[in-house]
Amino acid sequence: MNDIDMVVGMGEALWDVLPEGKKIGGAPANFAYHVSQFGLPSCVVSAVGADALGKEIVENFTSKGLNQLIAEVPYPTGTVQVEIDQAGVPQYEIKENVAWDNIPWTKQLESLAARTKAVCFGSLAQRNVVSRNTINRFLDAMPGKGDSFVVFDVNLRQGFYNKEILCNSMKRCNILKINDEELVTVSRMFGYPGIDLQDKCWILLGKYNLKMLILTCGINGSYVFTPGNVSFYPTPMVEVADTVGAGDSFTAAFIASLLKGRSVVEAHSLAVHTSAYVCTKNGAMPILPPQLTD
Repeated sequence: MNDIDMVVGMGEALWDVLPEGKKIGGAPANFAYHVSQFGLPSCVVSAVGADALGKEIVENFTSKGLNQLIAEVPYPTGTVQVEIDQAGVPQYEIKENVAWDNIPWTKQLESLAARTKAVCFGSLAQRNVVSRNTINRFLDAMPGKGDSFVVFDVNLRQGFYNKEILCNSMKRCNILKINDEELVTVSRMFGYPGIDLQDKCWILLGKYNLKMLILTCGINGSYVFTPGNVSFYPTPMVEVADTVGAGDSFTAAFIASLLKGRSVVEAHSLAVHTSAYVCTKNGAMPILPPQLTD
């Protein structure tokens, strides 16, 4: 991977308003930040409002050394009310018609897309047509899809998804990341609910001609399916502080590993251990220890 190849997290930038205060949230920034901790050039793409919350997001990313293409748009900066249930699992209430729903397509974005080696996007940022079109144009503007990684991290939130968006995203990605609960929802939507999780994964891998499908099953481990092979890792037992951002750190470690030329099995192992570490810390963007990032 050369210096001009970028790894991009694209979509929502927002504040998670938790019982103990607000924290910067959004999968794209979590992903881009963790990729940067593995020594690769990364960038977060989103939009904020011309308000104090937006300014604070930009300042926070800058303080973390995170490259950013964050447009300022005439909508409020996104917020999410987060309640943590007794099992430590976050429940979200996501405000609508906010800045990140309206990410504009710009010349800078087009230029970034032209040197993007890997991108990660989800379903949430596609709930509004403006950001959805921008994401699709970005994917279209990327060079050589053959050796690029286009990751669709499904990330179903509330009711902000439909079959058309999921279908289009699966066609456009070459790596699909999904958790066991999302897989049940997607299978029901796509009309094959009655078969076991692994068979569902093989069906999706073949149907959408994917390089890889990552299935995470919480405490029950994770799988990476590639044509003809499956890698399984158990989830390490750790003292969980919270699970916010753990999935994004998994994706970041996995993609960073692949870009450094590691095997799928090696990338999977690093992803599992990175994600477990993030679970032991409060917040989505802890500094990773050298034994993971070296």
